[in-house]
Amino acid sequence: MNDASVLAPVLAIVKDDTSGPLADLVFDRILDAIHQGRLPLGSVVNEAALAQEYGVSRGPVREAVRRLQGIQLVTREPYLKARVIALSADSALELFQMRMALEGMACRLATLRMSDEEVDILLAELEQDRRRRIEGAAGGAVERGFDFHERIVRGCGNGRIVNALCGDLYHLLRIYRRHSGTVLERKDDAFGEHWQIARAIRARDCELAESLMRSHIERAARHLFTHLPQLAAASS
Repeated sequence: MNDASVLAPVLAIVKDDTSGPLADLVFDRILDAIHQGRLPLGSVVNEAALAQEYGVSRGPVREAVRRLQGIQLVTREPYLKARVIALSADSALELFQMRMALEGMACRLATLRMSDEEVDILLAELEQDRRRRIEGAAGGAVERGFDFHERIVRGCGNGRIVNALCGDLYHLLRIYRRHSGTVLERKDDAFGEHWQIARAIRARDCELAESLMRSHIERAARHLFTHLPQLAAASS
């Protein structure tokens, strides 16, 4: 099913909606295209082409691009066309430093505050994610896996940490996280590290859980910086 067919039911209601359901759908489609790499990092955002692809007017696309600028996934310099962000070493360093601090504390709090049932669900979903990865390696159809980091953050019970990491900034963090795990070896390592963190949470060892989360993010950062020149070249 293509994007235009997905948008068709809404188009039957309104064709030039710059702030309602249609604009929200267009925003979600462009956001997904960025996350999935269909709109590559550093590429020009062609509003006319996107409007034609989605079967809508320029208004909803323009509003979606404006919102993407607001969450720092799209940049627009004066007199230049809008572009998807390119990978930046300075931005990556700041984001990973923030993640180490906030996600480390979130993991400590989640260890103390998540119920036994919530921890059991976390472990079950982590196992389901492992099976999806195996199916993907075998060439089967794979659903998008759950977000282990988001689940930990939301389980910490601290509203300010949740807002900081799961609000608008979440999308930018997701871009850098995706590229820090592009090599299969790192994906396998990251998955093993997730299991170690989950086991520490289940054991209610908050010191170990926090330490493992910080180490996990630090390894991801090192991997990203090792491959950043190649990734940046690919997105330019």
